[in-house]
Order: sequence, then structure tokens, then C-alpha cells
Amino acid sequence: MTSLVRGSQLARLLGHWHALPGRRRSPDYAALAGAVRGLLADGRLPLGVRLPAERELAEALKVSRTTVTAAYRGLRESGHLTSRRGAGSWTTLPRGHRVASSGLWTPLDDMDMIDLGCAALAAPAELLPSARAAAEDLPRYLDGAGYHPTGIVELREAIAQEYTERGLTTSAEQIMVTNGTQHALDLVLRLTVPAGAGVLVESPTYPNALAALSARRARIATHGLDALGAGWDADLLLDAIRQTRPRLAYLIPEFQNPTGHLMPAELRERVVATAHASGTDLVVDESFVDLALDGTPMPPPTAVFDRHSRVVCIGGMSKPYWGGLRVGWVRASAPFVQRLAALRVGVDMASPVLDQLVAVHLLARADVIVRARQAQLAAQRDALAAALREALPEWRFTLPRGGVTLWAELDGPISSALARAAEEVGVRLAPGPRFGVDGTLERFLRFPFTLPAAELVEAVSRLAAVRYDLDRTSRPQWKEPAVFA
Repeated sequence: MTSLVRGSQLARLLGHWHALPGRRRSPDYAALAGAVRGLLADGRLPLGVRLPAERELAEALKVSRTTVTAAYRGLRESGHLTSRRGAGSWTTLPRGHRVASSGLWTPLDDMDMIDLGCAALAAPAELLPSARAAAEDLPRYLDGAGYHPTGIVELREAIAQEYTERGLTTSAEQIMVTNGTQHALDLVLRLTVPAGAGVLVESPTYPNALAALSARRARIATHGLDALGAGWDADLLLDAIRQTRPRLAYLIPEFQNPTGHLMPAELRERVVATAHASGTDLVVDESFVDLALDGTPMPPPTAVFDRHSRVVCIGGMSKPYWGGLRVGWVRASAPFVQRLAALRVGVDMASPVLDQLVAVHLLARADVIVRARQAQLAAQRDALAAALREALPEWRFTLPRGGVTLWAELDGPISSALARAAEEVGVRLAPGPRFGVDGTLERFLRFPFTLPAAELVEAVSRLAAVRYDLDRTSRPQWKEPAVFA
């Protein structure tokens, strides 16, 4: 069934879709069509969604119907919209496009694009020898069916040992191996969040977590982070849990994505206690826990303070090791893991044995690999920060002490417009509103520092030129087939 976005909803997503202040105005229909393309490009407007009727959208935007008609016509011509008389108009994928590493649609001919939309590192040198060693281990599993819903024992033991070394005593029975962290989150939500249940998330937060929550039809409430300050306001966060009493709260306490903030130990303890009192389960995303930079001391795991099995930890190999190795995990009470495994059998049965064996060998080399990753990321972060300070001094940011992303406050609500213009000069961005639920955050932009330093510096140079050109460009120029989707 095709979903429908109403006029008021699309108007809220579009936000400030007109020309920027100080810029010569482009025709309203062109600006509107460009803004819709931008929503498609950064994933806020999915494919296959039926757009509101022309009259309804015109009323919501307070523009003439002629403007909306012309915008829809432009979107049909560029392949972003398909219309059928009596059935309406719905978003489509233009020809010559593919799925990018970020999961968004992108032209086939942009393989040389500097992609700042994806916050992930290339594979470490240790991956190949680990894969060879895993292949040698594989024969001892070949006599069985190969289905291990909770994961192979040796990987679960290795992950449990990692938690124990961090100060959280854990057994293999408390670990379930998944196909990445996103898969872990999806399974936990399937088990714990019925349709219409309330869920609390940080704002900004991880876009794919928002997508998973939307798929569960959760009622999403937000706690706004102080982007350039301490991050979480303790009183506001705890009050949000007490007042909304959500079924679940999803938090990223270690180098929060996208802001890079690190939650202090005292607040972790208070959050766990408040969640218990409110009947709220906590899902703690630990994707970046291994990536402390500059010797930053790490607080204890949030689950250390859990006495009532309210905290579910999820993590994976994607950030410190490699995104192509789809290995993640859930750490929870043993009964919860068994319930999760029973549910999982109806979803995907189990994770690939060979991938799990590769993960075992990588974790055995964790000290060497993670130390190298930390040094690499610190150097790339510093290069990015220096380039931003020199080329775009009006932009503000707090240097993250870990993780892989820098969250910058821009000199105006231009994030989406800048992302659209940056594509034309070979830079892909993830604009601020993609990290929220209500179309705000237009003053912010996420910068991953996972690419080589030279590429990051070049990307900033191109962005600086685009930023200043935005004030002089009369109208967006769309090339075929290099269009947004």
C-alpha cells in the first residue's frame, strides 16, 4: 500500500523552501521542486509516497495552485514524480540511479563524489588475514545446519569478555549476535515497542534509528541536545522520562551521533534510576564506544547501573572495524536474549557463520586495530576542524573527543539548500534536518571525519565556494541525469 503525506506534513518538512536571504529569488515553482528533490536526496521523503493534491499543498504552503502545478510538472520531467489521473502523484526513482552507501538514492555516474553522508571507515589491513583464518576455522561448523539464532558460542564469549573488561560482568548467555547494529535495534523494537507506543529519543539523533521507530509506528518524543555545550541537560532529560513515561528511550551516550557528546557517569546512573521508576526500557547504542580520542577517559557502561534488567545494549563491528562486516549484537538479560532469539527465527533465522568467525579473529586483535583507528580518526578530525576554521570561520562547532562525526552550527538556516548545491560540486552532505523528526535543525550539518584528510580539506574548500555562491546564484541548475532522488 502506498503511504500518503498530507499537505501540512509536507509543508512542515519543506520548512524554509524559498530562496535564501540576500539571494536573488528563483521562481517559486523551481524553488519548491528543488526543495522536494532535496527531501528525497537526504531520505526525509521516501520513494513510493503519494504527495498531496495540488490544491491541498497550495493551501498548506499559502501559494497559488499554479505554483504547485508547475513544481509537480518539473518533478515529473526530472523523473522524481509519477502521476496518474484519478490516482494522484507519488515519488519515484529517476532512471540511472542507484542506492548509495548511506542507503539514499544517487546517480550512477557520481562514483568520484566526496561522500560526507556516510560516517564509516574503510576496512583495516587486518581484515584479510582474519578472513583467511576464519575460512580455516569454518570446517568444524560444516557438519551442522549452520543456524545459530543467538550466534556462535565463541563470538558471544568474545563479546561478553569485552563487556566484562569494561566493568560490566557479562556471560555468553546475555549476548545475541545480529547482522549489524541496525538489525539489533530493529529486533529489540519488534519485541518491545507495539504500534503507537511512546518512545523518547535525543534530538538530533541517528536517522536510521528514527526510520526504524517510524516503521514501528511509534509516537516519538524528543530531548533536545545542547549542540555546542554539554549535550544533555540532566534535569530536562529526566523530566522528559518522568512526564512522558515512554515505553522505551533510545540513547547514544558514547560520542553521540551526530554531536559527538559523551554522557557523564552521574547522568547515566540517574537516567537508569528514572527509567526504572517510570517503567521505561533503555536501549543504549554503543556503536562508538571504542573510538575515544586524545586519551579521553571513558565512563562505565550505562548498564552497570541497571539492577532491574531495564537496559538493553546494542553495538557492532561497523564503526571501529568495517561496515561491510555485518556483525552486531545485543547485550541484555539472558531471558530477554532468549525471547529475542525466538522472535528472530521468524525474521532472518541467524547470522552467517563465516562472518562471525571473521569477527572473532578481529576482536582478538582489537588492541592493535582500535589503537590505529583512534590515531587515524584524531588526525582526520583535526584536519577537518582546521579546514573549517580557516575556510568557514562563521561556522561554530565543539571538537568531539571521540566518535567519527563533528556537528557544526552554520551561519544561517541553509543546511538543506547547501546540501543540494554541494552535490553540483561533487560533495554529498547529510543536512541537519535528517537527524531530527520535525524538519528543524536547518542551522546544523554533520561532518564525518572518516575520509582521508586530503579529501576532507578538499570537500571543505568546495563547500566554502558553494556557501558564498548561494548568495549570488539566481536559480538552481539541474542536470540530467545527475538529478536528486
